[in-house]
Amino acid sequence: MSFHSMWAELLPVGRSSASGGYRRYAWTGADTDCRAWFREQAEARGLVHETDRNGNQWAWLGDPAVGNAVVTGSHLDSVPDGGAFDGPLGVVSAFAALDELRGRGARPTRPLGIVNFGDEEGARFGLACVGSRLTAGALTVEQAHRLTDGDGVTLPRAMELAGYDPDTLGPDPERLARIGAFVELHVEQGRALDLSGDRIGIASAIWPHGRWRFDFRGEANHAGTTRLADRHDPMLSYAETVLAARREAELAGAVATFGKIGVEPNGVNAIPSLVRGWLDSRAADQESLDTVVSGIEKAAREYAAAHGVDLDIVRESFTPVVEFDHALRDELARILGTGTELKVPVLGTGAGHDAGILSDRIPTAMLFVRNPTGVSHSPAEYAAEDDCVAGVTALADVLEGLACT
Repeated sequence: MSFHSMWAELLPVGRSSASGGYRRYAWTGADTDCRAWFREQAEARGLVHETDRNGNQWAWLGDPAVGNAVVTGSHLDSVPDGGAFDGPLGVVSAFAALDELRGRGARPTRPLGIVNFGDEEGARFGLACVGSRLTAGALTVEQAHRLTDGDGVTLPRAMELAGYDPDTLGPDPERLARIGAFVELHVEQGRALDLSGDRIGIASAIWPHGRWRFDFRGEANHAGTTRLADRHDPMLSYAETVLAARREAELAGAVATFGKIGVEPNGVNAIPSLVRGWLDSRAADQESLDTVVSGIEKAAREYAAAHGVDLDIVRESFTPVVEFDHALRDELARILGTGTELKVPVLGTGAGHDAGILSDRIPTAMLFVRNPTGVSHSPAEYAAEDDCVAGVTALADVLEGLACT
């Protein structure tokens, strides 16, 4: 099956007719359909399919128990109303690259694997890369069991409802010990390749990044009868903090975003008693990130005090800077540069990925496919068909260079 036909088959799954974006949340019906698609693709190619203890899917050519396996893949879930390419491009390209290898007559000397990591985006339970974090031991079983969605459903309960056993959750060092290299292909979530005129790039590092929850607690009251001078309105403190985040990020050459908000009692004619906002911040280095977040926190506390509002700040997740394996990165550059005078660009990224989570345990690398608009996590996310095909060829070249004679 070609890249085009696989892409067309997966495209409708979990797509919202209202927004045109995707709602492929972990352990939901759309996620189940994506998992069924993955299994069908594996079995159609004669690959051995398995689901590991943390709900990640694997498709194997050769016996992974031999060790030193080369694995590629990504994820199939999405952010709320996300785009078609973030995650799925890496999975579809993995199957297509394997097809191309077979068409070339290449013979693997190492086991080859394709993976679909579960709950990478964290859209349902608020924590990104749950499947790979559990596998790598970066998320404990106790922490995983405490994860809860917006409806109060815990992760274990969601897994049970989807037909999986949550009692198996936990680190999987034996599986990781079998993997000699993991290469994740992903659509670029920025415009660096478009600006340089390149179709394919190699990742150097992932910026340090984290998520912080700001709880502004004020006093609920009537919107029509309460004097402005008598109000303790947490929405004002929150709004001023959003603007402060933009200022701090600009000063540091970083990014900071309040992209999610919860309001209580959430009535048009009621002054809020609680405004809860989630900050996502990322920077090229740890010092810059610390400067941004501390500046935002300082401003938020000053605004809260000025309006008679209480403030609690909780860091919900954090990932330090990830330097991808230099030897593997250089090998990818060598493979892709063979027979051409052109150098494949090497670039950093502010987006987190499963490859970054696994980098502490196994050698990892990433390939990026050009995104002409730089838009991601949006229905407008896009990559041209010929660039996608170039990505498949590049991935096939890498797999051949790493794992075949």
